[in-house]
Amino acid sequence: MTSYVIEADGGSRGNPGPAGYGAVVMDASDGQVLAEAAEAIGVTTNNVAEYRGLIAGLRAVLELGGDGAQVAVRMDSKLVVEQMAGRWKIKNEGLRPLAAEAGALVRRLRVTEWTWIPRERNSHADRLANEAMDAAAKGLAWKAGGTTASDAGAITVSPTKPGRQTDLLDAGDMSELSAPTASVATAQQTARATATATGKGTGWAPPTRVATSLLLLRHGETELSLERRFSGRGEAELTPNGLAQAAAAAARLSRDPYRLDVIVTSPLKRARQTAEAVAERSGVEVEVYEDLREADFGAWEGHTFTEVQRRWPAELTAWLADPEAAPPGGESFAETARRVQAARQYLVERYEGKTVLVVSHVTPIKLLLREALLAPLESLYRMHLDLACLSLVEYYADGPAVVKSFNDTAHLR
Repeated sequence: MTSYVIEADGGSRGNPGPAGYGAVVMDASDGQVLAEAAEAIGVTTNNVAEYRGLIAGLRAVLELGGDGAQVAVRMDSKLVVEQMAGRWKIKNEGLRPLAAEAGALVRRLRVTEWTWIPRERNSHADRLANEAMDAAAKGLAWKAGGTTASDAGAITVSPTKPGRQTDLLDAGDMSELSAPTASVATAQQTARATATATGKGTGWAPPTRVATSLLLLRHGETELSLERRFSGRGEAELTPNGLAQAAAAAARLSRDPYRLDVIVTSPLKRARQTAEAVAERSGVEVEVYEDLREADFGAWEGHTFTEVQRRWPAELTAWLADPEAAPPGGESFAETARRVQAARQYLVERYEGKTVLVVSHVTPIKLLLREALLAPLESLYRMHLDLACLSLVEYYADGPAVVKSFNDTAHLR
């Protein structure tokens, strides 16, 4: 019996703005692409588009495998994944009908997992969604195979040629894709605005200029940082100089051009002390996020680099060479990256369009900057962040992240 994988995505250029979704169904055993779906759905939000992508993927699986088919669902929307898995409540009334529609389809299937994946691992579905939005901006409809049709009347979800793999599709080579052999979902009228002789536009706006800003503040000095010791999950406190650094950051962030909407912090004391100093000056309450904590350095906690080099030479060499390697009893950079990515996804979705101060540690901040730059994990070894420094990343609803500043310590001079 074939098992399936759905990868789905949706986007909105403006949020709300002109939106579209994409979904791809694959054979779980070999990754073969079995069906694709995409559609422009008019003006709506990212979350609505993401739910619509999920629904299209579920319908495609039912057409392919029928009731009882086994499927794993993967999306880069933390909100949709957590709500469908039953771990988060649905607070937005506008999403309830879509969640109910998806739930009815889920009950006809055997969903084995709901998995959040980083955006870069959801590139196929993301590409389909953008193809649909790009086509609608030209007054066209998305068509399987990456082309558009001038009639703009319907979308087609169709199987691809057997054996065709996603790497070739992503490379832009469509020459071996077959014509549709069976409809996996009924044709649907695309929701789009059409240019008229009166001069009205298509309704498709340029990428949004409203960003979700994450201001990344590293905590102030502690005795361990002063002595250059590994400081992971221990509860080191700020030194008097560290408290002064936190106060200097707070003074800067309480003035223009900074207008903080939210302050979130790692649960560790040194970060909370720094966050509380800013909160006192700005009047914004502090929220604690567990996934913003520093990496766990295990047996190396509290030791200097020289001490670690003497006692764990082989382990240290591996750790410095491979982000997947972990200190004895600790956490690798790759493991830390996964939870930090989940935290970033949640913050950007929850506080869309707001300015969020993230008070954390050197490793999580480096990981956020690395992800925004699309740099490999190994780039962590090439970054330096000073104590109490500020960095800024802006996230836009149409996809890109922009690093606006890095390791800014002007407030400490």
